[in-house]
Amino acid sequence: MAQYSAALDDVFVALADPTRRGVIRRLGRGPTSVGDLAREFPMTLPSFMKHVRTLESSGLISTLKAGRVRTCVLNRERLAVLDDWLAEQRRVWEDRTDRLESLVTSTEENRP
Repeated sequence: MAQYSAALDDVFVALADPTRRGVIRRLGRGPTSVGDLAREFPMTLPSFMKHVRTLESSGLISTLKAGRVRTCVLNRERLAVLDDWLAEQRRVWEDRTDRLESLVTSTEENRP
């Protein structure tokens, strides 16, 4: 459970920044070089590389180097950690709203 929690924390930290979310969105269309990705964002390459390293350390992306070109690839499986957590939260809240609806309905039925 602690390992799951740490993985989830890493993913949330990585996705907390709009630049990193933009990178994930772009990589959803397919792998691309760091240089091409960086051109889409208004910052210096060293600043952009900090975002790439954060995404890479969270496991959301991997990078492959071929010669002088570093290519970023989205790790879609890592997004499953987030999807699992959201599904769990959805179940919890649906159960709560179902119980509330049941309580309200039974209260209305017992009114004179």
